[in-house]
Amino acid sequence: MDLFEYQARDLFEKYGVPVLAGAVATTPDEAEAAARSMGGRVVVKAQVKVGGRGKAGGVKLAESAEDAREKAAAILGMDIKGHIVGKVMIAQAAPIAEEYYLAILLDRSNRTFLVMASVAGGMDIEQVAHETPEKLVKVSVNSNDGISQADAAKIISGAKFPGDIADQVTDALVLLWGLFVAEDATLVEVNPLVKTSDGRVIALDGKVTLDDNADFRHPDHEALVDASAANALEAAAKEKNLNYVKLDGEVGIIGNGAGLVMSTLDVVAYAGEKFGGVKPANFLDIGGGASAQVMADGLSIILGDKDVKSVFVNVFGGITACDAVANGIVQALEILGDKATKPIVVRLDGNNVLEGRRILDEAAHPLIQQLDTMDGAAARAAELAAK
Repeated sequence: MDLFEYQARDLFEKYGVPVLAGAVATTPDEAEAAARSMGGRVVVKAQVKVGGRGKAGGVKLAESAEDAREKAAAILGMDIKGHIVGKVMIAQAAPIAEEYYLAILLDRSNRTFLVMASVAGGMDIEQVAHETPEKLVKVSVNSNDGISQADAAKIISGAKFPGDIADQVTDALVLLWGLFVAEDATLVEVNPLVKTSDGRVIALDGKVTLDDNADFRHPDHEALVDASAANALEAAAKEKNLNYVKLDGEVGIIGNGAGLVMSTLDVVAYAGEKFGGVKPANFLDIGGGASAQVMADGLSIILGDKDVKSVFVNVFGGITACDAVANGIVQALEILGDKATKPIVVRLDGNNVLEGRRILDEAAHPLIQQLDTMDGAAARAAELAAK
């Protein structure tokens, strides 16, 4: 889960990382009040989970509370790369002398954590890495050892941070590591980390990504979810503990096992080219030990998607026996009743396949069509969606 900047700022403050005063506003009136409480001179920042806000006009300096109101009115409702601004952050302005970069992230390719530090902050780190790679230091972190004060000091020294603020940046890095571990983050980034004219080091802008897989350890993270941007189908699937992702297509997909589902997406997309570019409408993995109820829940979610024109159930029975899947399909259609109006193409193979096929044959539901092969079923599902 990616956090808004104001949420990242609040987390920084919670863990002692130095920040300036900040508040979130959803109306120009709230922006004016927040700016007045901070002395008037503030920065009004669009709160969207996408980069390039400044270039799009989503970050503006306000010289007074009244000016902050006008700036907020101009930014609220703005479309930034497809994201509509519904909130702005009112941040206390600071006299910036220097800008730096500091981040801790999960390095998936090397299966470790990584610290990145640079004295060239305030710009895209990709640009720094490409144009002046010598200014970007990357240091792997052993998860068992973490980042001690001595480790942090060595990293900051290697990145050639100025001596007069090196101790402050070292402290900030240790505090960021504490946040990273305690909140189960996969990214904690500060860009820019600034030195003010009076010599203070402050996290001026932050990005934080939290690992959804650790939500069971953090019930408080639920309050950080952006409900306004959540897809209703994905939210409903999450409540049922389904691995579901909405896609822009017309063929609903259900499979058991992530690898099989990914292959199914590819096969449907390829088959759909013959029928006007029909594509998969979702990713839905019912897992390796799914019950009939899980199958019913998944089918209910997909049939509730207005974009879905047909459904392809592709199951290779292993731990999940084909008869359980067949019972789930029949059960789901009984529950949905007249609400189920979309054709369902089923391909069963593997454990208890003959019994699964028999169950579907005996049910003789008018929406169900069975095919023996994955390619044939994908082509049929695409054809039905096109019709």
